Amino acid sequence: MRPKTVRAALAACLAAAACLTAAAPAPAGTTRTPTDRACSPSVSLAGFSDVLDKTSYEGTYVGNLSALARDRDGALLALSDRSSLFRLDARTYRPKGAVALADESGAALDSEGLAVDRDGSRFVTSETEPSVRHYAPDGRLLGLLPVPASLRVAPAGRATANGTFEGLTLLPDGRTLLASMEYALDGDAPGLVRLQTWRRHGSTFRLGPQYAYRAEDGLGVPEITATPDGRLLVLERGFTPDVGNTIRLALADLRHATDTSGVEHLTEGGPVRPARKTPLADLADCPSLGATAEQPQPNPLLDNIEGMAVTGAGHGGHRAGLDVLLVSDDNENAVQTTRLYRLEVRTGGRPGR
Repeated sequence: MRPKTVRAALAACLAAAACLTAAAPAPAGTTRTPTDRACSPSVSLAGFSDVLDKTSYEGTYVGNLSALARDRDGALLALSDRSSLFRLDARTYRPKGAVALADESGAALDSEGLAVDRDGSRFVTSETEPSVRHYAPDGRLLGLLPVPASLRVAPAGRATANGTFEGLTLLPDGRTLLASMEYALDGDAPGLVRLQTWRRHGSTFRLGPQYAYRAEDGLGVPEITATPDGRLLVLERGFTPDVGNTIRLALADLRHATDTSGVEHLTEGGPVRPARKTPLADLADCPSLGATAEQPQPNPLLDNIEGMAVTGAGHGGHRAGLDVLLVSDDNENAVQTTRLYRLEVRTGGRPGR
């Protein structure tokens, strides 16, 4: 989904590459990190980069980025909602390949979510219908996954336009694919977002359980990604005119959550148990690192953040911390920015039963 947001631009770019962390060099154009990088007790900002902003690769605009994923060879994949899938160098973030995606009729997608299967093929959501399609690395369409009727855009279903499948992730077991709706269905309580799963059966994926996740009031879910222990990092986003973006990060645990696939309407205080949620950070509380904004933002660092991927374990191992990369969707708009954000996220041990 592409809400109107404002641009948060860098105050200055360093002439030479700086360090995102003490262990690795940063891409050119990345700001230096101050001593105090904490956004919350669980999240720190390691750095950010505008190296992709308003750039093109072999004639294709590198923007409108709505999802990130790690490829099998370690490269980064960045999905544009204008139906292009870019391969990025994991160190410099510079594009080194691009593939055009299309539906069964050859038409472009409103592509929003991305997951890489264990064989290197890609799953991509489009929020138009919505749909989940399966592609070969070269962009050949391999198949289309089933979608429950209720999740389709009205009048075919109960979803609102631009409020369907935004996030997509493959759980660490490699057997469960999960997509997140951005907003609640018509008839469900506001903020109760449905998470749909598919389970692997041989070479195909079939519909699996469905769960509920409680987003904060007025916020939607533009992205979701699995952690190594099987929990979910959830990105929540909103926009308020003359105020700017709200971007929050939470951790969700599906254990003990109710299967909502047979529940017609989700209500507050009803019998359905949503995913267990642990708030991690409001990114407005991150250090701005010298960023400026041309229009109001709670923090000039913020923009229309839509994509997220776990890129590695932190220095203390996966239980102590994760390296997480975010990207903002500039909507190909002069007053917005394509910005990459490097976070260190501490999720702690898995909650007890």
